[in-house]
Amino acid sequence: MRVKTRYRQIQSGFTYVGLIVLVAIIGLVAASTLKMGALLQRRAAEQDLLEVGAAFTAAFNSYAEASGPEQRRSPTTLNQLLRDPRFPSVKRHLRTLYADPTSGEAEWGIVLGGDKLSIIGVYSLSNAKPIKQGNFTPGFEHFENKAHLSDWIFMGREARLLPQQANTPKSATPVPTSLTDIAKPGS
Repeated sequence: MRVKTRYRQIQSGFTYVGLIVLVAIIGLVAASTLKMGALLQRRAAEQDLLEVGAAFTAAFNSYAEASGPEQRRSPTTLNQLLRDPRFPSVKRHLRTLYADPTSGEAEWGIVLGGDKLSIIGVYSLSNAKPIKQGNFTPGFEHFENKAHLSDWIFMGREARLLPQQANTPKSATPVPTSLTDIAKPGS
């Protein structure tokens, strides 16, 4: 009788150790799954940032192309991309002011031109290191090997040709601003 009881105690001890090992393995798998999910979510946000940036780039190009010889070739507010005040009828260069996909906030850094009034570019305020380091689509090749997402500056063709522009927020003039602040007159 005693031998059976001792055998059951030893067996239940091994079962307990096996259960602890199984819980530890499940915990490791769950943690790695969560980490992979976060990585995939960041990658998707970066892809969305590139798409939104392409829309801003196209809007800056459209604004410049619609400008007459005596008109400003860059907007002074982002709202002017939504409804260009230079035309009596509605002229849109951008359908909506997008939120930053990496933060979800309606806040962008803006790059001002040499006159300190014209907005020639926008960039994310995220200081995260980008996952994507190469193999960019044409027009965004200059984003390769950038240290931060805030180094991805989206601007029109003409702004990239300006000699005083170095394509970095540090040498341009970054002005972090919320989209609601941009809508205020005189800002």
